Amino acid sequence: MMDSVLVANRGEIAVRIIRTLRRLGIRAVAVYSDADAGARHVREADAAVRIGPAPATDSYLSVEALLDAARRTGAQAVHPGYGFLAENAAFARAVTGAGLTFVGPPADAIALMGDKIRAKETVAAAGVPVVPGASGAELAAEARKLGMPVLLKPSAGGGGKGMRLVREEAALEEEIAAARRQALAAFGDDTLLVERWIEAPRHIEIQVLADGHGTVLHLGERECSLQRRHQKIVEEAPSPLLDAATRAAMGEAAVAAARACGYRGAGTVEFIVPGADPGAYCFMEMNTRLQVEHPVTELVTGLDLVEWQLRIAAGQPLPLRQDAVALTGHAVEARLCAETARVAEDGSRVDFLPSAGRVRLLREPSGEGVRVDSGLSGGPGGDEVGTAYDPMLAKIVAYGPDRPTALRRLRAALGKTVVLGVDTNAGFLRRLLAHERVAAGELDTGLVDAAAPELVPRRVPEEVYAAAALLRHAALEPAADPATGWIDPFAVPSGWRLGDAPAWTAHPLRMPGREAVTAWVRPGEVRIEDGDPVPARLLTGGGPGDVHLEYAGSTYHFAWAPEPPDGLWLGLGGDAWQLRAHDALAGAGGAAAEAGTDTLTAPMPGTVTVVKAAVGDEVSAGQSLLVVEAMKMEHLITAPHAGTVTTLDVTPGTTVAMDQVLAQVAAHKDEETA
Repeated sequence: MMDSVLVANRGEIAVRIIRTLRRLGIRAVAVYSDADAGARHVREADAAVRIGPAPATDSYLSVEALLDAARRTGAQAVHPGYGFLAENAAFARAVTGAGLTFVGPPADAIALMGDKIRAKETVAAAGVPVVPGASGAELAAEARKLGMPVLLKPSAGGGGKGMRLVREEAALEEEIAAARRQALAAFGDDTLLVERWIEAPRHIEIQVLADGHGTVLHLGERECSLQRRHQKIVEEAPSPLLDAATRAAMGEAAVAAARACGYRGAGTVEFIVPGADPGAYCFMEMNTRLQVEHPVTELVTGLDLVEWQLRIAAGQPLPLRQDAVALTGHAVEARLCAETARVAEDGSRVDFLPSAGRVRLLREPSGEGVRVDSGLSGGPGGDEVGTAYDPMLAKIVAYGPDRPTALRRLRAALGKTVVLGVDTNAGFLRRLLAHERVAAGELDTGLVDAAAPELVPRRVPEEVYAAAALLRHAALEPAADPATGWIDPFAVPSGWRLGDAPAWTAHPLRMPGREAVTAWVRPGEVRIEDGDPVPARLLTGGGPGDVHLEYAGSTYHFAWAPEPPDGLWLGLGGDAWQLRAHDALAGAGGAAAEAGTDTLTAPMPGTVTVVKAAVGDEVSAGQSLLVVEAMKMEHLITAPHAGTVTTLDVTPGTTVAMDQVLAQVAAHKDEETA
């Protein structure tokens, strides 16, 4: 076994790898960019090396900087984690060429399976069923031959990045251009393939382990059908769909795929599975790395996959036979991401946009069956969440003897998760896990998109305003005299009146960009606007910012953190809300609200990557004007109506803030009349 390993990654996966290295007594070396100088993975490693400025191209994607860090620290091996260079064959060759051990598969296997076109041909030759598809220069023509709908996929990529579902032939050319652009930016290769879209599919993958002595095992399956934008957000093991016979058949197919490419290490073979006919599974791709969702496999098998990556890389044989691999219990994982959910005006969809800021209060769950893999530290000053990297902050995982128990524990854990200062998807995930189809195991890859609008609150829940008002009211309580302990009873905000019921105290509140609400408080009661008085009170919890709210017969747990000078961050049931005093925001409402409907603003902090219009251009309603990218996600900015571009304040490469004005489109006269 090696003595020192450099972890060529960041965030929660770096922290997770370091945990196993420490358990095995292996020295852990971290790397960091300027944006991560104070990050948790840096503090937890035995040594840490700066590798460059914040942009990933100048730091985490710099092969030269990573190898120099390994040389300077005396590392004997490099673990790539996932993302960045984990599936880069050139990096694997550079590591071994430098005399180091690459904790992953051979470079040739990475190159083969990283090319989706060659991968499909290779596994098909080994007898593994594949999805019908095509590639080549005339991609649009090949797509039309397959028939709509089709799925565009980067040949060189993974993780759902650049994948686009196209249902209308008229949109093919623009979608192909966008997919090529994303693939080039993410993977340095704009080659695409097109596949026939399988309606209501389920995404099921098989975990494999292969040593250098001829043994290839599968460790059962994970179901990853709950995803949006073709990226997974909830994964579980085992799948509620498969029976023992189908599980064994898919496992054998995965082993055949791994053998076909000369695989070694931990990898995942992904299949698309018709929900109505699980036996008609087809190979999609192989991920030649550790997966984000590997914890659910670890929990049901009792194996540490990172440990076995290290042991296999060190040349050790697998001690198990296939019949010794057993799946016990059930595990479910949810990906906690820094993002803001916005429901479209017509209510047809939800856009999940990156969120950035400083984490002012962090509360991660614990308890029986709960595991948290996190890159957040909750240290003094709080973690800074930017837009330079992937938005995933942590993984909340729950294990139980059966699926209902695991789901119940995960929902409870998400309800106790508090990240104040940035928006997260914790509340959304909790509501998704309570969806009747999820509870029943009736999953498909389109479920999240279809259900999302009903899972995002359209208005601030009353209990949020009630909690904020009670906190503000409690802040009016005078402090006791330090010398005598005496409190002036006439200074206590009790609402007491001679011969009458206690008076109400008004607390104007508002959410940023939303209507003001006045909450009225008197002892034991809260009234929101002109509503009826409702019994309410606060109970302090076990520590600062840890409080319980009794409201309308229910008890809620929440955490709060002040946001100077005029705000209040409040987390309740996995959701986070920022409220402000009404008078402090009088007349505000964001750049878009002030400028009117002609103005296009940035929906998220990020970088403008494409500009398709110029001042003076005549544009039609819905025409693509700009593309803003952040955290590896693209957002298309379109014309709000037919008109003339009168202002265009950005160029490709411009960094923009949330709600920054990008352009203005003056409506045509007939549009104004309409």
